[in-house]
Amino acid sequence: MSEPPGAYYTEERWQNWIDRIDEEDIDPEDEDSARLLLNLQDDTAIAVAKIITAYDDGHLEEDEAVDELADVRDIVLAEVTLDDEEKLMLVDGVQTSLVCVFYAAEEYIAGGVAEDGTIEEYVRAAADAEAEEDLDAALGYCAQAGTRIIDGQELSMELAEDLEFGLVAEWVNGLDSLQTAMSDPEVVEEDEEGE
Repeated sequence: MSEPPGAYYTEERWQNWIDRIDEEDIDPEDEDSARLLLNLQDDTAIAVAKIITAYDDGHLEEDEAVDELADVRDIVLAEVTLDDEEKLMLVDGVQTSLVCVFYAAEEYIAGGVAEDGTIEEYVRAAADAEAEEDLDAALGYCAQAGTRIIDGQELSMELAEDLEFGLVAEWVNGLDSLQTAMSDPEVVEEDEEGE
């Protein structure tokens, strides 16, 4: 029983978020702006979590699940057009955080849970790899940490706070959204106003 195309995520859904960001005054220091960006990220992570859950529950075959992930990834990681440079950078940051979410989901579906280390060990290895400018290895370690998060283990936010600002910190931020989505895959309402 496969879902209709776009059952997990649609281009229109992503574009609605981008339009909202385009229309609003965005200040990352402002709580409402920060929440809007986080909701954009969490909304994608929830779509990924739903695909993983459908796969785990036997509703999607491995190749179907990988195809669904690829569809969502193509929508979310496509180049965004915004006139405001700062907003573009903020959306780019969200996209960067989500790269690792997709890798972790693909790795989990293709290879299962990484067994060689804890989440903390993988994240520390990723930070070391980033320090040595081996970004492929860093992403690989973060994705392995992600498979353990999908498996129900917990990413400590203290660990995330210890990281130097950089790609690993952004990827771990994405994994935090994935963790939230796996534990509570409720849809973030696009029109939810944080009143």
